[in-house]
Amino acid sequence: MMRMRNKKTKQLSRPIVVGHLEKINSKIFDQNKSLITEMIKGRHGIYALYRREKLYYVGLAIDLRKRLNQHLTDRHKGKWTHFSLYILRKAEHLRETETLLLRIADPTGNAVKGKLRRSKNLLPELKALLTEDFKSRMDVILSRKNKVVKRSKKSKKKAISKHGELPLRSLLQKGSLRHGQGIYADYKGKIYKAVVYYSGIIKFDGKAYETPSAAAKAIIDRGARNGWQFWKYKKKSGDLVPLSELRK
Repeated sequence: MMRMRNKKTKQLSRPIVVGHLEKINSKIFDQNKSLITEMIKGRHGIYALYRREKLYYVGLAIDLRKRLNQHLTDRHKGKWTHFSLYILRKAEHLRETETLLLRIADPTGNAVKGKLRRSKNLLPELKALLTEDFKSRMDVILSRKNKVVKRSKKSKKKAISKHGELPLRSLLQKGSLRHGQGIYADYKGKIYKAVVYYSGIIKFDGKAYETPSAAAKAIIDRGARNGWQFWKYKKKSGDLVPLSELRK
């Protein structure tokens, strides 16, 4: 049984690059075409042209030998001194691999950088998250201005860490909670829901709160309540567990 699993693992981890040459002098290719031709004849892959140590151009080729030979006489002639080539196992990802390299390295010799056609641009999503985070922070700042809350130095130290981070933020950074995750409270037979944001802000009923206890106080009739026990998060099993469990 174990042998079968190992065999399957090997099949899944087949390499993308099956052969390569790196930083070869262009004169070697020009003067020894027959030798290199025999090595890479009919092979497909990605190649890079360098002007001494600086990357100049990245391209793909169904026939690497033919393409490199062209670059000895076309518009790139005299602009590169060394080349590297990488033979890929399959040709189907040639275009996408080339585009990825172009967008990362941005070589001066490539006029067109290519498009990641099937990749989702996450920038709009990031902008939305940043906007929501900014709004949450502004809600807290404005609520401070409208209502002055007197707190002792000791209580301030509890509410905000040495680095100025709100209590929940470290849990979000660790991945114990995620941005936009709902937290729940059961009070007098009614279920209440709030949302936590990456900044450490808790948003409930359109208002923002710095701590779980402050958000809890917005619900209970009178007195104080330990917000870390009051609010609960939902585990993968569906069970609701107090936030205090995440601090252990």
